[in-house]
Amino acid sequence: MFTDKANKIFQDVIEKYHVINTVDQPFENPYTKDNLIEHLLYRKCWIDTVQWHYEDIIRDPNIDPVAALKLKRQIDASNQDRTDMVEYIDSYFLEKYKNVTPKQDATINTESPAWGIDRLSILALKIYHMDEEATRTDASDAHRAACQKKLDVLLEQRIDLSTAIDTLLSDIEKGDKYMKVYKQMKMYNDDELNPVLRSQK
Repeated sequence: MFTDKANKIFQDVIEKYHVINTVDQPFENPYTKDNLIEHLLYRKCWIDTVQWHYEDIIRDPNIDPVAALKLKRQIDASNQDRTDMVEYIDSYFLEKYKNVTPKQDATINTESPAWGIDRLSILALKIYHMDEEATRTDASDAHRAACQKKLDVLLEQRIDLSTAIDTLLSDIEKGDKYMKVYKQMKMYNDDELNPVLRSQK
């Protein structure tokens, strides 16, 4: 199943990040573009993992305002990278299934495969960090028990989401579903569409 591969790569990424555990560490992708989908999945989850920790840092109530502004711009750039990677992953699937002729009664899904994969990557991060909380030795028994219950739900959610993604890919391959990808039309980074940026030109 495709998601078996994806979930394993996501776990590898998150564990690799936490060896050094800093947002400033260099990125190295162990997969070349000859292994394109693995390459894309690894990069996608690395972006998500760094951004997860950006979001932790910016919530520090004592953060320096100048540092906060710099970090906000890093988060904006990361969001753009994340969206770009989703589109690259969808492009991979569009190419993979380009010769499939959808059946006459084929239907479209509410989201493309890559946006489901995006949620699966974020879910891997939730599971990793909830497991940390569920096993944190300096936390109370009540805290660990509450986090274990949340972790159990997240693990169930990963099974369900993985099944849904694999089913969608199978349906596309069989022609029961068809892909239709809308490029993200983000306006706030575009100096022609964002009135504040446009006024600076």
